[in-house]
Amino acid sequence: MKLMSTFVVAVSAIAALVSPASAQKFPDKAVTVILPFPAGTGPDSVMRQVGDKLSKKWGQPFIVENRPGANGWTAVEAVKKADPDGYTLLQIDNLLFALQPHVFKKLPFDPAKDLVPVAPLYQTNFFVVVPAESPWKTIPDLVEAARAKGGGMTFGSSGVASHMHLGGEMLESATDVKMTHVPIKDTPQVFVSVANGELDWAFGSASSSGPMYRAHKVKYLALAAPKRHPTFPDVPTVAEAGGPADFELKSWVALFARTGTPQEIVDQINADVTEALAEADVKDRLISVGFTPWADKPAGLAKALEEDSKLFGDVAKRENISLD
Repeated sequence: MKLMSTFVVAVSAIAALVSPASAQKFPDKAVTVILPFPAGTGPDSVMRQVGDKLSKKWGQPFIVENRPGANGWTAVEAVKKADPDGYTLLQIDNLLFALQPHVFKKLPFDPAKDLVPVAPLYQTNFFVVVPAESPWKTIPDLVEAARAKGGGMTFGSSGVASHMHLGGEMLESATDVKMTHVPIKDTPQVFVSVANGELDWAFGSASSSGPMYRAHKVKYLALAAPKRHPTFPDVPTVAEAGGPADFELKSWVALFARTGTPQEIVDQINADVTEALAEADVKDRLISVGFTPWADKPAGLAKALEEDSKLFGDVAKRENISLD
C-alpha cells in the first residue's frame, strides 16, 4: 500500500498555491503546535525546548497544545481544520501516519492528502532489554533460548501495534524463531516485569526503560540501530551483537502542517527548526536522554515516512495485526 508517495509530490507542488509575498510576513502572531502526547513526555519536552528557541527567533509566542487520546486523531483533526497558513502545526511520531493506515480499516483523515511534512525533530532507537541477571550476552544467545522454549519465550510491549510489538515481530521474522507477545498497557510495568522475570525481554527506548536500567534491574543486550549511541557507547548494535545485519527499530518525531501551507513558510519553519536543533543545549539534552537530533528537508521527511509505511505495513500484513 503506497500511501505516502504523494507526500513527495505535495512538498514540491504547494509552492504555487500562495504568492511569495504572503510568506514574507511569517510569523506576525503566535504559532501553535498541537500534539497527541501528554505534557511531560519526551515529544512534549523536546517541542517545548525547540519552541522556546523558535519563539525567541521569531519574536512571537510559540504555544504547545497537548491533545492526547483517540489514537492521536483529535490532534490531527484540529490541524486538519486549521487554516493552511503555518500558524497551526502538528507534532506526531511515525506510527500515526506510517502504521495506522495499515491497521485501521477507516481513518478520519488521509495522511497523504491532508498533511504535508515540515521538519523532523529527533529519532529514538530501541534497545533489546533483558533481566540484569540474564545469562544472555548476544542476540544468538536470546534466539537459541527462544528456540529451546518452542515459542514459549515472552516479549513485552506497551500494546498491540506499538513500536515494541512491531520490533518483536520483526526480530522473530529476521531470526526465524517464534515467541509469545505479551501486551501491557502500562509501559513502565513492562520493564518491571522484565526485571523480575515475568517477561523474558522487551524492546525499550532509553526514556522508557532508563529508570530500570539505571537501577541495574535490567541490562541492554543490544541497540537496534546502524551505530552505537554516544550516551551508551558500551552497548553494541544488534548486528555487532551477532544479530541480523542492518536490523533497526526506531521511532521518530516530526512536524507537519495542513496541505496548502505555502512552501515558503514550510521551508522557513524547516530551516529555523534545523537551526534550533543544532544549538548546543538542545543537541546535548536530546543526546543525554537517548534521542538523536534529526535535521532534514521536508522531502527527506517524506521519504522516511514512505519507507516506514512500507516496513510497518509489511509487518502488519504478515502478522495480521489489526486495531479494528
